[in-house]
Amino acid sequence: MISPISTFSDKKISFKQQKRDDESLLYDKDTLLENNFSNRMRIGMGKLTKAFTIYPAKGLAGSRNSNFYEFLTMGTVPYIIGSATLMSIFNSANKYYHPFEKAKASIKLGNKMALGVMLYALLKPLSNALVNVPVKFATGIDTQLPYAKVNYQLQESPNDYDLTSIEYHKIGESVDFTRWDLLYGDPQNGEKTNFRYDKIAKKNGLGSNLNDSDQEVKPIYKEVLVKSAAARTFASYMWAAVGVALAFQKPWENYFNVATLKFWKLNEFGHSLNVLGKSFINSAKSLYHGPESATSAFRKHSGKYLLGSAVAVTALGVLNAIHITKKPSKLTAADVLDQNKESVVS
Repeated sequence: MISPISTFSDKKISFKQQKRDDESLLYDKDTLLENNFSNRMRIGMGKLTKAFTIYPAKGLAGSRNSNFYEFLTMGTVPYIIGSATLMSIFNSANKYYHPFEKAKASIKLGNKMALGVMLYALLKPLSNALVNVPVKFATGIDTQLPYAKVNYQLQESPNDYDLTSIEYHKIGESVDFTRWDLLYGDPQNGEKTNFRYDKIAKKNGLGSNLNDSDQEVKPIYKEVLVKSAAARTFASYMWAAVGVALAFQKPWENYFNVATLKFWKLNEFGHSLNVLGKSFINSAKSLYHGPESATSAFRKHSGKYLLGSAVAVTALGVLNAIHITKKPSKLTAADVLDQNKESVVS
């Protein structure tokens, strides 16, 4: 009997089957998840890790299972690499300067540019909470509710079987294809079928004990999804601009002079953290009050204008998102038909 030739790729695929992704063992079907900090961190770190490792490897190998979700997830790779490049490009030439010029260049521009990139990347996503939280409080609709999608993959070799991967999406990721099915309760777990829709209906003044609360709520849900997405887009860029402006304030120079990442030197590291907090507060004040050397009113109050614009854009976006225009009419047949007149029912 002639044994088939075993190749390295066969062994690699077999090993892949034995070392299945732990995530694929967590879910046997599409599963709604709680929108809490631990889940958000787990999902974010998992997607970031795969964006640098698994997804590029699949794409470069020409895997038939590479898809658009993985392509979009890998968008964080050039974002991070580009940010690191921008941070280093203003500091990489400092070693060629004389000591005095080197210190001046680092503090005046290089470090502030690096801090601006970090604050931009930090405030842009964090500002989404300024929209999501009040919208959820006012309407009962969590526009960022996540779920785990079980993706059944195609067979790539004869040894492949039962291949699955887990993708993380949001219920309202697509307005036209919202996952309404995951919002229904499971009677086997003692849940009412429409209990989530009932809560949203009651929150928005549609009443309680509705016969079809899901049908009443879906138009409202879609409207909130669209409006809150627009609000997040405008607000995120406004607060990102605030972060960049904040990074270029003079008080940060006090922190740059003592900054250290040597956490094992407790005194020095603790002192740098203390100065970091003071520099942040003083920089925020400097941004708001404007530079003392300002020669024009616009430059003097430009920080106020920027902060005011960010607050105004966020507030208007939230108010627009919670202003529901697609509430169902409360008119009934008795309100339309005149009981004192004859009518014919066909």
